[in-house]
Amino acid sequence: MKIGEARGPVDEELYVRFQSTVRNDRGYFTGVFGLVNGLARDGKLTAEQERFRRANNDWYNAAYPDPSSVDPTVYDRELHPGAAAWFKSTSRDLIKRVDGYLEILAVHGIGCRMMRSSDPGRILYEDEYQIVVVPHKPGSDQPSSTTTRDA
Repeated sequence: MKIGEARGPVDEELYVRFQSTVRNDRGYFTGVFGLVNGLARDGKLTAEQERFRRANNDWYNAAYPDPSSVDPTVYDRELHPGAAAWFKSTSRDLIKRVDGYLEILAVHGIGCRMMRSSDPGRILYEDEYQIVVVPHKPGSDQPSSTTTRDA
Protein backbone atom coordinates (compact mmCIF):
# COMPACT_ATOMS: atom_id res chain seq x y z
CA MET A 1 0.00 0.00 0.00
CA LYS A 2 1.30 3.45 -0.86
CA ILE A 3 1.30 6.16 1.78
CA GLY A 4 -0.88 8.41 -0.38
CA GLU A 5 -3.52 5.69 -0.51
CA ALA A 6 -3.51 5.09 3.25
CA ARG A 7 -6.56 6.10 5.20
CA GLY A 8 -6.33 4.54 8.66
CA PRO A 9 -2.56 4.83 9.29
CA VAL A 10 -2.47 8.54 8.52
CA ASP A 11 -5.73 9.36 10.33
CA GLU A 12 -4.96 7.60 13.63
CA GLU A 13 -2.69 10.36 14.93
CA LEU A 14 -2.66 14.11 14.44
CA TYR A 15 0.88 14.34 13.03
CA VAL A 16 2.94 12.32 10.53
CA ARG A 17 6.68 12.34 9.84
CA PHE A 18 8.85 10.35 7.44
CA GLN A 19 12.41 9.89 8.64
CA SER A 20 15.52 7.76 8.34
CA THR A 21 15.86 4.54 10.27
CA VAL A 22 19.40 5.43 11.44
CA ARG A 23 20.73 8.52 13.14
CA ASN A 24 22.80 11.05 11.20
CA ASP A 25 26.21 12.43 12.25
CA ARG A 26 24.53 14.86 14.67
CA GLY A 27 22.58 12.04 16.34
CA TYR A 28 19.17 12.76 14.80
CA PHE A 29 16.94 11.05 12.24
CA THR A 30 16.96 12.87 8.90
CA GLY A 31 13.59 13.60 7.30
CA VAL A 32 12.56 12.17 3.94
CA PHE A 33 13.28 15.37 1.99
CA GLY A 34 16.71 15.73 3.55
CA LEU A 35 17.52 12.13 2.64
CA VAL A 36 16.62 12.58 -1.03
CA ASN A 37 18.27 16.00 -1.20
CA GLY A 38 21.41 14.40 0.24
CA LEU A 39 21.43 11.83 -2.55
CA ALA A 40 21.12 14.69 -5.05
CA ARG A 41 24.01 16.62 -3.44
CA ASP A 42 26.14 13.49 -3.66
CA GLY A 43 25.27 13.06 -7.36
CA LYS A 44 23.59 9.69 -6.79
CA LEU A 45 20.21 10.35 -8.42
CA THR A 46 19.40 9.27 -11.96
CA ALA A 47 18.28 11.99 -14.36
CA GLU A 48 14.66 10.86 -13.90
CA GLN A 49 14.95 10.86 -10.10
CA GLU A 50 16.49 14.34 -10.18
CA ARG A 51 13.64 15.62 -12.38
CA PHE A 52 11.14 14.18 -9.91
CA ARG A 53 12.99 15.67 -6.93
CA ARG A 54 13.29 19.12 -8.47
CA ALA A 55 9.68 19.27 -9.69
CA ASN A 56 8.26 18.01 -6.40
CA ASN A 57 10.53 20.13 -4.20
CA ASP A 58 9.35 23.14 -6.23
CA TRP A 59 5.73 22.04 -5.77
CA TYR A 60 6.17 21.69 -1.99
CA ASN A 61 7.91 25.07 -1.80
CA ALA A 62 4.95 26.66 -3.59
CA ALA A 63 2.26 24.65 -1.75
CA TYR A 64 3.08 25.48 1.84
CA PRO A 65 5.11 27.89 3.97
CA ASP A 66 8.77 27.31 4.80
CA PRO A 67 8.92 27.49 8.61
CA SER A 68 12.44 28.94 8.55
CA SER A 69 11.30 31.86 6.38
CA VAL A 70 8.68 32.71 9.04
CA ASP A 71 11.07 32.09 11.97
CA PRO A 72 14.76 31.91 10.97
CA THR A 73 15.64 30.35 14.36
CA VAL A 74 13.19 27.45 14.17
CA TYR A 75 15.90 24.97 13.08
CA ASP A 76 18.75 26.59 15.05
CA ARG A 77 20.66 23.59 16.44
CA GLU A 78 21.67 25.33 19.66
CA LEU A 79 18.31 26.94 20.43
CA HIS A 80 16.16 24.01 19.30
CA PRO A 81 18.19 20.76 19.22
CA GLY A 82 16.45 18.05 17.21
CA ALA A 83 13.79 20.37 15.79
CA ALA A 84 11.84 18.45 13.17
CA ALA A 85 8.86 19.10 10.91
CA TRP A 86 5.76 16.94 11.02
CA PHE A 87 2.85 17.01 8.58
CA LYS A 88 -0.60 17.46 10.03
CA SER A 89 -2.54 14.31 9.14
CA THR A 90 -5.12 16.48 7.37
CA SER A 91 -2.47 17.55 4.79
CA ARG A 92 -3.31 14.67 2.45
CA ASP A 93 -2.14 16.37 -0.75
CA LEU A 94 1.25 16.97 0.82
CA ILE A 95 1.54 13.50 2.35
CA LYS A 96 0.59 11.57 -0.79
CA ARG A 97 3.50 13.12 -2.73
CA VAL A 98 5.93 11.52 -0.29
CA ASP A 99 5.47 8.17 -2.10
CA GLY A 100 7.80 9.22 -4.93
CA TYR A 101 10.51 10.20 -2.46
CA LEU A 102 10.12 6.86 -0.67
CA GLU A 103 10.49 5.04 -3.98
CA ILE A 104 13.78 6.85 -4.66
CA LEU A 105 15.07 5.97 -1.19
CA ALA A 106 14.09 2.31 -1.64
CA VAL A 107 15.99 2.10 -4.95
CA HIS A 108 19.08 3.45 -3.17
CA GLY A 109 18.66 1.09 -0.21
CA ILE A 110 17.99 3.85 2.31
CA GLY A 111 15.54 2.98 5.06
CA CYS A 112 12.73 5.38 5.87
CA ARG A 113 9.87 4.99 8.31
CA MET A 114 6.60 6.73 8.90
CA MET A 115 6.13 8.08 12.41
CA ARG A 116 2.71 9.05 13.75
CA SER A 117 2.02 10.84 16.98
CA SER A 118 -0.58 12.97 18.70
CA ASP A 119 2.18 14.61 20.77
CA PRO A 120 5.57 14.64 18.98
CA GLY A 121 7.09 17.41 21.12
CA ARG A 122 7.07 21.08 22.08
CA ILE A 123 5.64 23.02 19.15
CA LEU A 124 7.91 25.81 17.88
CA TYR A 125 6.03 26.58 14.69
CA GLU A 126 2.59 25.75 13.30
CA ASP A 127 0.65 26.51 10.16
CA GLU A 128 -2.36 24.81 8.61
CA TYR A 129 -0.22 22.02 7.08
CA GLN A 130 2.59 21.26 9.48
CA ILE A 131 4.30 21.77 12.79
CA VAL A 132 7.95 21.97 13.82
CA VAL A 133 8.70 20.53 17.24
CA VAL A 134 11.52 19.91 19.65
CA PRO A 135 11.08 16.39 21.04
CA HIS A 136 9.95 16.14 24.67
CA LYS A 137 12.98 14.15 25.80
CA PRO A 138 16.14 16.27 25.51
CA GLY A 139 18.63 14.78 23.02
CA SER A 140 16.03 12.51 21.46
CA ASP A 141 14.00 13.00 18.33
CA GLN A 142 11.55 10.27 19.20
CA PRO A 143 8.16 11.60 20.36
CA SER A 144 6.75 10.51 23.68
CA SER A 145 3.97 8.42 22.14
CA THR A 146 4.54 7.25 18.61
CA THR A 147 3.46 4.59 16.20
CA THR A 148 6.02 3.64 13.56
CA ARG A 149 5.87 1.71 10.35
CA ASP A 150 8.44 1.16 7.62
CA ALA A 151 7.50 3.42 4.75
